[in-house]
Amino acid sequence: MAVLDHPPITSSPNVLGGVLVFAGTRVPVQSLLDYRNDGFSVDEFLEFFPSVSRCDAERFLQMLEESPE
Repeated sequence: MAVLDHPPITSSPNVLGGVLVFAGTRVPVQSLLDYRNDGFSVDEFLEFFPSVSRCDAERFLQMLEESPE
């Protein structure tokens, strides 16, 4: 199991009412999932949301792939 230096996502009741967001941003992780479902690439998502780091977006997607269903 890999140890992350910081989690790519976070939740706080003070930020968007506790919705999961990318660390250090106010961008909901659901936005990335919605963009991907609409056929956009990670690169295109990052163009729309430059405050999200590529590393965090890719790590979040990797976490989803590795999580049990």
